[in-house]
Amino acid sequence: MTETTLEKNLFSRIFTTLKQAIKGDESFDYTSGSIKKGVILLAIPMVLEMLMESVFALVDLYFVGHLEQSSYAIQAVGLTESVITIVYSLAIGISMAATAVVARRIGEKDPVAAAKAGMQAIIIAFVINTIISIFGFIYAKDILLFMGASVEAVEYGVNFTRIMMGGSLCIMLLFLINGIFRGAGNAAIAMKSLWLANICNIILCPILINGLGPIPAFGLMGAAMATTIGRSIGVLYQLYHLFNGRGTLKIIPAYFIPDLEQIKALLKIAAPGVLQFVIASCSWIFLAQLVATTGGDHGSAGYQTALRIMMFFILPAWGLSNAAATLVGQNLGAKKIERAEKSVFTTAKYNVIFMAIITVITLIFSRSLISFFTNDLIIQKIAVEALQTMCLGYVFYGIGMVLINTFNGAGDTWTPTMINFFGFWLFQIPLAYLLSKYYKMGPTGVFMAIPIAETAITLASIVLYKRGKWKHIKV
Repeated sequence: MTETTLEKNLFSRIFTTLKQAIKGDESFDYTSGSIKKGVILLAIPMVLEMLMESVFALVDLYFVGHLEQSSYAIQAVGLTESVITIVYSLAIGISMAATAVVARRIGEKDPVAAAKAGMQAIIIAFVINTIISIFGFIYAKDILLFMGASVEAVEYGVNFTRIMMGGSLCIMLLFLINGIFRGAGNAAIAMKSLWLANICNIILCPILINGLGPIPAFGLMGAAMATTIGRSIGVLYQLYHLFNGRGTLKIIPAYFIPDLEQIKALLKIAAPGVLQFVIASCSWIFLAQLVATTGGDHGSAGYQTALRIMMFFILPAWGLSNAAATLVGQNLGAKKIERAEKSVFTTAKYNVIFMAIITVITLIFSRSLISFFTNDLIIQKIAVEALQTMCLGYVFYGIGMVLINTFNGAGDTWTPTMINFFGFWLFQIPLAYLLSKYYKMGPTGVFMAIPIAETAITLASIVLYKRGKWKHIKV
């Protein structure tokens, strides 16, 4: 066979695999097929899915960053997003439990039990988020004040916060239902739902913020309206594919009858998973407050701008690492432990390469990236410093994400919970406080604490992964 023929065959295989990944291929068996192909089939749509999730924040940031009172607007958006990370934490925790159980049942070749577990997770999400939405809408002003926003910023951004908190159910469902699809091995539907949601958000943002024809200019509030509407449309798309009966999961109305035993089993996995991400998000909330109180409105706006750009790069890496959760869950369900381990190594290798490239891009182009989102020179200076400091830990973030998803995909949600507790609350927060206040480094101290703590968390995760407790968890 000639070299040209070999190249054509290789190109053909790559193209076919990419096409399968984007289109969605539920016929592929993740417990027996090629591990590299399995990672690619899962990772590509998951990376694109998380890329789209990060675009939500960047689209808002771009448009509000060009409003007349941009420092207030950016601060309100950033601080609200920091608080909403609690909703993300709940959503990720519950979706993580759903992914672990659905993946395990699919690996055991029991799609009926997988479908039942997914629907019980949706019931849990509805109950929890109803409480959060009401509380967030009523106490929006108090939340912003608690986060360290100035009185002027609070008055300017309170309606943005009310809409975002009041519409948080769509955030919860978007994450949860995507977790169900990922557990079943159909990451493409999850990706497409966020693409649709983002397209709607991108179209609606300039219209609702600046006005168009008979539609008035809602300003900052328009950004919240566009995001909530976009996410809601994404959820409707998910529900259509969940109930159309064409996928691996066949849903019938009886699955929505509360099953206390199943709910208990899900909560047993989800509770430490939720706690794990609440611990992390509360740490980010504390850091945001610390920057706001030591750096003022411009310091807070600069940090929030850098954070949104960092998350734009981090979330795709998280999407890639999600492949480990599905592969580990399904292979443990099929009693193939060695194959689960190989899946972790392959996913981690790809994530390290991705994050190394992103580190170089961030260091070289940070100023250009920041200037695109804000015209304020003071905000730009602080944001560049923050972004260049935080990106130094990207490679360690990449490894840590894969290991955390490995534990969670296996149903071992307590291990990463304890890692986060010690890493964030007993190390990162005290370190940030010490550097910013005791050593009077201000926001710079907070920026430094982030990559230092993330590196320590990754090293601890490696040690616990090698101990192998995750291989023997029953779900």
